[in-house]
Amino acid sequence: MHLLDWIIMLGTLLGIVAYGVWRTRSVQNVSSYLKGDRDLPWWTIGLSIMATQASAITFLSTPGQAYDDGMRFVQFYFGMPIAMVILCIFVLPVYYRLNVYTAYEYLEGRFDLKTRSLTALFFLIQRGLAAGITIYAPSIILSTIMGWSLFWTNISIGSLVIIYTVAGGTKAVSVTQKQQMIVILTGMLLAALIVVWKLPGNIGFADALTVAGKMGKLNVVDFNFDLKNRYNFWSGILGGTFLFLSYFGTDQSQVQRYLSGKSLTQSRLGLLFNGVVKVPMQFLVLLTGILVFVFYQFSPQPLHFNTTNVEKVIASEYKDDYQALEAEFATIFEEKKDAANQLVLASNQHDQPRVDALQATVKQLAGEEKKVRNKAKDLIKKVDEDADTKDEDYVFITFIMHNMPIGVIGLLLAVIFSAAMSSIASELSALATTTVIDIYRRSFVREKTDKHYFHASRWFTFLWGLMALFFAMVAAQFENLIEAVNIVGSLFYGTILGVFLVAFFVKFVRGRAVFLAALITEAIVISVFFLDYYEIFQIAYLWLNLIGCTLVLLISMLFQAIQNGVGPQEARV
Repeated sequence: MHLLDWIIMLGTLLGIVAYGVWRTRSVQNVSSYLKGDRDLPWWTIGLSIMATQASAITFLSTPGQAYDDGMRFVQFYFGMPIAMVILCIFVLPVYYRLNVYTAYEYLEGRFDLKTRSLTALFFLIQRGLAAGITIYAPSIILSTIMGWSLFWTNISIGSLVIIYTVAGGTKAVSVTQKQQMIVILTGMLLAALIVVWKLPGNIGFADALTVAGKMGKLNVVDFNFDLKNRYNFWSGILGGTFLFLSYFGTDQSQVQRYLSGKSLTQSRLGLLFNGVVKVPMQFLVLLTGILVFVFYQFSPQPLHFNTTNVEKVIASEYKDDYQALEAEFATIFEEKKDAANQLVLASNQHDQPRVDALQATVKQLAGEEKKVRNKAKDLIKKVDEDADTKDEDYVFITFIMHNMPIGVIGLLLAVIFSAAMSSIASELSALATTTVIDIYRRSFVREKTDKHYFHASRWFTFLWGLMALFFAMVAAQFENLIEAVNIVGSLFYGTILGVFLVAFFVKFVRGRAVFLAALITEAIVISVFFLDYYEIFQIAYLWLNLIGCTLVLLISMLFQAIQNGVGPQEARV
């Protein structure tokens, strides 16, 4: 990497960190450390919410997802605007009226302590796991660029984030996320423009979309109702809405962001801003991945994108076999490139019969390429049976390092690391807040001084950072990082959302009924997940959010009816 890239990357990151530390130098009490000073305007809240969700995984894994699977992942976000409107109307006013640190405080007043503690525990488990995956994602970059051990890269990245978060708490997170999000949006827009610029002279943007469409990559909307299909219109609108209701309405890493607003109105505007902007942003990230895919239809691509795996094979007895596959792959590429050029020409001439024939040819050659890539993965497994051969997450970083201009490489790396810092810091701060407020102070160590809880908050931030590092070590077992985070969330979000919906809308249900319903539902959701994992009964993970939420509602009402008889009772609020 060029010296200029190092200067831009390190200058951007260190500048943001220094700004955060300087702005939070006066934080000395638990309220400012965990909740901030409630002085943020709506645009800062909106950018902060987006930055919390848009981790490094978004900018590493999502383009790879599009490269491999097309645009259909964007349907995952279709339910977000709906969720934002519902939260603004029903949830935010309650949180502001009660002046809570965490979303789970409300549940004790509405139900009881055990329901509050159980729901907080579900959050801690799923967000702790997700934080580990969030650390692992940027580690891929450094291990690829520098040739470092992935283990030690995880340790290095995690340690830096822990230091940054322990020092400033949630206020440091909030004051830096605006700058981080500006860097992120600027960098990704620039990346998309440069990919188009890097296409061959005879291939324009419209031609690139033609090639992508003919190869089945522009599958933006799928109206077929199929429970096995992870991403279609119905799973996005139904499952996605429930997922985002739970994530933005009950996940402390997000609740903490908009509770820092100047007023209820500012927080509402921030959430709505996120709902409006997030879908186009994800569309841009996925489209960038599609453009990278088209670029590699006209420019040579690696047989395998994970260079560490390739180096192991080249250094083994299978070197000649791998090089033979590379030669075969190159031959197929040249045929496919010629067919793709002819496809563009035929499309511009509106020669539909020829377009259809060439489309079939290109797809056939792409299938042959995939077979050769699978053979290469088999060789990698022969050399190292524990090797991770899933290389989609390496696609975008490979393109950046080999095709972007000097200076832009540093900026895009700053984009990815800014996203990592932002998201990890938010998660660790939320984990610490929930642990201190909902577990430690409420159930174990009561009535201590503010200074005691301030120091305890820092220690719990540090401990959760260590736990996230441990989970980061096993993150490589997931097929795709962006999916991994959403799968982990879907195991718990439905149950958590169900508890909150009962609290808000089903007034006759009391604590014991909803507590038992949450336990039973979580057991069912995890069972359904494993049935799908072992292909006994297949169902896409987004539906787990709807299943979990619905079951909590139905089971809690049934238990309450059995216990006390059906009929409204006065609920504690």
